[in-house]
Amino acid sequence: MAKMQANQMRAGMVIEFEGQRYTILKQNIMIPGKGAAVIQVEMRNVKSGAKKDQRWRTADTVERLETADEEFTFSYMDGEQLVLMHPETFEQTHVSKDILGDRLPFLVEGMTVQVRLIEGEPVAMALPESVVLEVTEADPVVKGQTASSSYKPAMLSNGVKTMVPPFVTSGDKIVVKTEDASYVERAK
Repeated sequence: MAKMQANQMRAGMVIEFEGQRYTILKQNIMIPGKGAAVIQVEMRNVKSGAKKDQRWRTADTVERLETADEEFTFSYMDGEQLVLMHPETFEQTHVSKDILGDRLPFLVEGMTVQVRLIEGEPVAMALPESVVLEVTEADPVVKGQTASSSYKPAMLSNGVKTMVPPFVTSGDKIVVKTEDASYVERAK
């Protein structure tokens, strides 16, 4: 940890305040007509996600935490933990599966993921933007539907439901966004 003056805080930095870790979202230096300047900061708790507004005098000091984004390869799931391997050092890191939330079904063995580390501790994980999955179930096409206006429900090989165009059938491989499980295109 490194100390810095409050007026040096910028969006994206991570600080420690009252024993909690916060990501700075916005900062604004306010100079009142009378008295010392203050810095108004909007920040989000790294663990709980709760937002908080805080004011400091510009001369106050805060603890800045070092952050790093590193690539890891997902190896396997060990109970409630994801086992990640660093591609260069082959060192294994265990991370709670809760770090991914709703995106967990899109994680596949051997996938390269981006992990945000704060002081060496993993706090966030980003998956690739899209993945290729197989359609295991798809409703038949209803006569009269046109390809441009309607989508039908389909089940993917990872157990996630999504909406696909009428021409997609069971067994097709499609590209899906990991963010919201939406259809992108047929896999080439």
